[in-house]
Amino acid sequence: MKKEEKNREKNKTPWPTKKVMEQVYDINLWGTNGSPFYSGEGSHSSELVNPYVEVVTTFFKSFEKPLTVCDLGCGDFNVGKALIGFTKRYVAVDIVPDLVAHNSRQFKADNLEFHCLDIAVDDLPSGDCALVRQVLQHLSNAEVQQVLVKLKAFKYVVLTEHIPEGDFIPNKDIISGQGIRIKKQSGLEVLAAPFSLKPQAVQQLLTVQLKKGKGRVVTNLYTMF
Repeated sequence: MKKEEKNREKNKTPWPTKKVMEQVYDINLWGTNGSPFYSGEGSHSSELVNPYVEVVTTFFKSFEKPLTVCDLGCGDFNVGKALIGFTKRYVAVDIVPDLVAHNSRQFKADNLEFHCLDIAVDDLPSGDCALVRQVLQHLSNAEVQQVLVKLKAFKYVVLTEHIPEGDFIPNKDIISGQGIRIKKQSGLEVLAAPFSLKPQAVQQLLTVQLKKGKGRVVTNLYTMF
């Protein structure tokens, strides 16, 4: 039995989120570009991807020794593939087994590995920095809290979320799935209740303003310790 399966058996936790995310890809709920797996415009729009890759690459290059990076919710790896070369080790994680198998066949590098894990349930790989790009926004508050506890093990967390424009009530709960809180005029703010994350420092790396009424995509760097 694989390690992640043993963890789930130990915790007696089902895989509802896994089943939902499998369905997203099975019936192309985020669209398709001719590939059997497509993680949507958020992972392919140059407006979002290019500036993100630029700021994260700059962050990685600021270290004399390359970091070990865990990409938690790597999707179809269209974004991650541009970052591998700036890391010591790049561990890409997703919850959908067929997607992870596809990525493993498509993307090869000496410092790259893929793992199929439920980041809310399973033990996470160790590393210096976690990338969590537009992932938590799809999870219920209970699952977000489970992930945040584990993120405290990383020195750095680069967290990207799609949030509404202007003022909004943060952290309205949702059922885990393809949708996000912006449909409720809400968005994730991990420093606010009920999460109240307390990092050592916070730095905003990037804000991309979307079309009017579509909100903005914000990337923050959290130094955890």
